[in-house]
Amino acid sequence: MKISPHFLTLCLAASVRSFAPTPAFTNWRSGVAPSDTVLYISSWGTKGSPARGDTTENKNPLANIQSYLKAPDSVEARNTIDGTVMVSGLVKTTERTDQFIFDLLNHEESAFEFDKIVAFVDDVKFAKKRLLSRSARYTGLLDKLDFVEAESAGGLPSKEQLAGIKSWVAYLEGDSMLADLEKVAATVKSVSGLENVAVLLAGAVELDAAASEAALKALKDAGVQYTVVAVGNLEDHDEGKIPYKYAEFGTENAILPADSIFSRDEALRMVTECLQLECGVNKAWAFSEVYEVNATEAKLIKGLREAGYARPQEIDHMMRDGPANYQKAIDEFQEANPDHAKGYYTTEAWWEDEEFQKSVKARSLREDAEIQKVEDDRTAEIEKIAKEWAKREYFRLSMEGSIEDGTSEEDFTKSNWDRALFEADLKYRQLNGEITDAGAEAALEDFKAQQERKKQTMLQRAKEELKDLLDEEDLGGDDLNEKLERLEADADNTEK
Repeated sequence: MKISPHFLTLCLAASVRSFAPTPAFTNWRSGVAPSDTVLYISSWGTKGSPARGDTTENKNPLANIQSYLKAPDSVEARNTIDGTVMVSGLVKTTERTDQFIFDLLNHEESAFEFDKIVAFVDDVKFAKKRLLSRSARYTGLLDKLDFVEAESAGGLPSKEQLAGIKSWVAYLEGDSMLADLEKVAATVKSVSGLENVAVLLAGAVELDAAASEAALKALKDAGVQYTVVAVGNLEDHDEGKIPYKYAEFGTENAILPADSIFSRDEALRMVTECLQLECGVNKAWAFSEVYEVNATEAKLIKGLREAGYARPQEIDHMMRDGPANYQKAIDEFQEANPDHAKGYYTTEAWWEDEEFQKSVKARSLREDAEIQKVEDDRTAEIEKIAKEWAKREYFRLSMEGSIEDGTSEEDFTKSNWDRALFEADLKYRQLNGEITDAGAEAALEDFKAQQERKKQTMLQRAKEELKDLLDEEDLGGDDLNEKLERLEADADNTEK
């Protein structure tokens, strides 16, 4: 059978689409998620989230963070990140190429659709040697890359140099960074057509909160969408290796200590992700690394990555929901389950409702009271029968002359009370159909055998005590053991 090329093409296209991953971003031009149905293969596997189980422990966000997280989904990107973007303040040292930020702005899986990426540098000839690499050629970066040289070393682009630029990523460092931030704001305000400005403040340690707030206010008043990312002293270690936390720039909580450090690549990642994400619009944050593995931020970031969140999705979640919401979920669970640490959990099941539990307890108490009443009535009836049996037995033995003189009915009852209770219990069960006559006879035989064994044990103990006593007083004689063996429990053992 021959297959037409057109049919084969359709099959291959369908096959590829079936296994396409869920896009990290919504259709940022329309603001609507793509309507085509695609198969998303979660990192959780075919069984889905490990929190799918309905046990209370699985619902504990502290023990199982996946019970708190939703499956990764598309995040909202800005709709103004196309046209031309300029990057300033980088590519000026032989220690590194600084190509990473250009790769991020050109990444095929990002939401950026820039047709030109301009490097604003101190020395164009030097910058070209650093950026015109083989990887830049393979990724298509060279097709978009352009260069503009600064009027003076370390200077900012002028109004004229920013003409036609739609987005500007500015890298600032040094003691004058806050003053430079205000210069950026003033320049931006004078440029028409510039819509986005993202500023990375590197080495932003021990900045005065009031001065930071003033510089930020100047940027706010510039009339463009801004993003500010402040970090500590930059070091060259892998991005994403160390968790992070953030605070609102310009506040006391955002002041970074002098020894604060941050990954260079992670800082570039943060400023570019905040440029493309809608959650980064008109936001300013100070980021710092988190070294405590049990910190809320560390647990949340680890959980996001285990759940299969891509970096844009992770950062969007951290910015929108953040550690505060995760901690709130933990607090709410602990409040609803105050004894969870002891292994006890509270659920929303109807049988754990307080009113239902009260009614169950009341019913249980009533049942216990009824059971106790039945047991009390039974005990009272058995004791009554026992007294009647003791009274009849005393009269019978008195008539036979088998009771020692001077023994009263009360003394007889006390000494034979166990037998009386046994006889009464048998009688009660016979009267109430709990035991047959044959069963009563067997029980009586068992009781008599038990009493006989008890009697023999007590006799042997008495013999031993008597022997010890006689030996101590030297009164036993040579035939003491023989005399003791002849003693019987019910006989008159007095020597004549």
